[in-house]
Amino acid sequence: MKETKHQHVFTSESVSEGHPDKVADRISDAILDACLKKDSSAHVACETMVGPDIVVNMGEITCKGFKDIDTESIARKVVAKIGYTIPEEKFAARTFKYENYIHGQSPDIARGVNRKSKQKQGAGDQGMMFGYATNETRSYMPAAIVYSHELLKMFARLRKRGGKYSWLRPDAKSQLSVVYEDGKPVRFDTVVISHQTTEEGAVNEKYEQIERLARDYLSKTGLLDDKTKFYINPTGKFVVGGPCGDSGLTGRKIIVDTYGGIASHGGGAFSGKDPSKVDRSAAYYARYAAKNIVAAGIAARCQIQVAYAIGVDKPVSFCVKTFGTATNGITNADIEKVLMSGKVFDFRPFALISDLKLLRPNGWSYEETAAYGHFGRDNFPWERLDRVEKLKKIFKIA
Repeated sequence: MKETKHQHVFTSESVSEGHPDKVADRISDAILDACLKKDSSAHVACETMVGPDIVVNMGEITCKGFKDIDTESIARKVVAKIGYTIPEEKFAARTFKYENYIHGQSPDIARGVNRKSKQKQGAGDQGMMFGYATNETRSYMPAAIVYSHELLKMFARLRKRGGKYSWLRPDAKSQLSVVYEDGKPVRFDTVVISHQTTEEGAVNEKYEQIERLARDYLSKTGLLDDKTKFYINPTGKFVVGGPCGDSGLTGRKIIVDTYGGIASHGGGAFSGKDPSKVDRSAAYYARYAAKNIVAAGIAARCQIQVAYAIGVDKPVSFCVKTFGTATNGITNADIEKVLMSGKVFDFRPFALISDLKLLRPNGWSYEETAAYGHFGRDNFPWERLDRVEKLKKIFKIA
C-alpha cells in the first residue's frame, strides 16, 4: 500500500518598499542611521506616520548633535528613492507637508540602559523575542515569505529602470500559498500580486505581463506547476496607492518583517529602534542562533524564544522548539542549556550588540532592513554562519 503523505498549505505575504507602512518604516530607520552615525550611543525610538501629502515624525531620541540632523531632508530623500516623485499622485518627495514632534528619551527608561559598566547594560524594555530558521530554502527561511519578497524585489528593479515598465508604481503586495508534504515545500498553490500602476497600466494586457514575469521568476524555484493559480490585481484596478491611498505607520508589518507567520512573534516592531531595544537586537540575535543551529545539522527547524526584564542584563528565560526535527537524540532542553551557558551565544544586550556590531553598521544600514524582510539576506551580520563548527563540536555532529 502506498504511504499517504501529510499535506498542508501555508500562505505568507510581502509588501513593497512603496507600501505606506514601509515608507514609514524606511524613514524611521534612515533617521536611526543618521543618529548612530552622529552618536553611536544614541537612544532612538523614532515613529513615522504618512498620509496624503504629509509625513509626521514622533518619538523619543537622545543623540549628541541631533540638532544638526535634518530629519525633514532625510524623509524627502527616502520618499524620492522609493519613487514617489509625481505631485499629481498626492504624495511626492518635493511637495509633502512635514511635521516633527520628536523629543528626548524618558529618564525612567534611560536609567535602566545607561550603566557605568557597559557590560551590565540592561535591556531597553521587557518582552519576549523569537528567532527562527528552517532548512527548506538556501537562506534558511520559510519558502512562502522568501519568494513573496523576491517577487516584489524583482518588480521594484524593473520599475526603477523605467522604459517599458514605467507604468509600474511603487506600492505593491504579493502573497504565495505553498503546499507542503511531510513538512517540505513541494509546489505553489496560489500566487496573488496586487501592483499599483498608472492609468495606462491598468489594463489586462499589462496584468498578463505581470503574470508572465512572475511565472518566469518562480519557474526557477522548481515549485511552479501547471496547477498553480495566479490572481493579478484581482479588484481590476490599482492606481490610487501609496500614502495617498492609505495611511502608513511605523511597525505595522511585523509579520512581513520576520517569518511570514510560520514562526511566533513577540509583538515588538523593529524599525526606528536603536539596538538597546531588545525588541530589535535580541530578535536579530535569536535568528542568528537559530540559523547556526539549523546549519550545523542539529535540527531541520529551530525556534528560539528569549525574554527580558527592563533594566536587567541577563535574559529571564529561553525556550527552544525543534518541532520533532532534532538529530542525534538531541533534545530542546540540551539546546536551551547551551544557550543559557553563554559559551556560544551571549544574549546579554551589551554582548549581542557588540557581537553583531549593531552600533556601527559596516556594509549595511538599518534603512536597508525596512523593506523585503529583516532576515534571509547575507549582508546582515545576524545571517553569518560562523558558529556552526563550534556547535557541531558541542553536539558531536560529524
